[in-house]
Amino acid sequence: MGRPENQRTAPADPSLIDGFKTAATAIISDNLSRLPGAVNLRPFYTGGTMVGTALTVRTAAGDNLFIHRALELIRPGDVLVVDGGGDESRALVGEIIALIASTRGAAGIVIDGAIRDSAALMKSNFPIFARAANHRGPYKNGPGEINVPVSIAGLVVEPGDIVVGDQDGVVAFPLAMAPELLSAVRAQEKREEEMMKSIREGRYSGAYGKR
Repeated sequence: MGRPENQRTAPADPSLIDGFKTAATAIISDNLSRLPGAVNLRPFYTGGTMVGTALTVRTAAGDNLFIHRALELIRPGDVLVVDGGGDESRALVGEIIALIASTRGAAGIVIDGAIRDSAALMKSNFPIFARAANHRGPYKNGPGEINVPVSIAGLVVEPGDIVVGDQDGVVAFPLAMAPELLSAVRAQEKREEEMMKSIREGRYSGAYGKR
């Protein structure tokens, strides 16, 4: 049983969100012991890194009634994270829902399920991640839940978690650990920059343990 739908966690510090906009999911994953992360989700957009705060939704297979309800709760910077149970038989989101979400300030959508209107979505810079594309539309009967812990392609996401997505995939982590994680990410970026410099200059002489 989750918290009330409209009882949201406080938004993340904008400077913290901005810090992760230049962080690769691969390096974030390395510093989460390479354990958390969604698998087999594809990006259906053209653009940069997605970073935001999770607004979670759990739907019945092939049904998007509660996605429509969640659209009424979106705050700027939210990532709509939809647990569709991995069902690919019907699309849960298409061009219209994506436009609604983006105009209300959402940072992106992550779906453990299918989308449609993929050609239009791929021309947009609004981030969307899903398992597959399917022309078949959804039911609108429910049931569903909003603002509850969800499982997204093997990744558990809590309401209010920070969600990051790029061309390599999607990761999420609790807001409380974000400052320490960002520091670790920056340290690894610096190490990797020095390693690549040493390779270019012919100074590299050993295996790098973080990859």
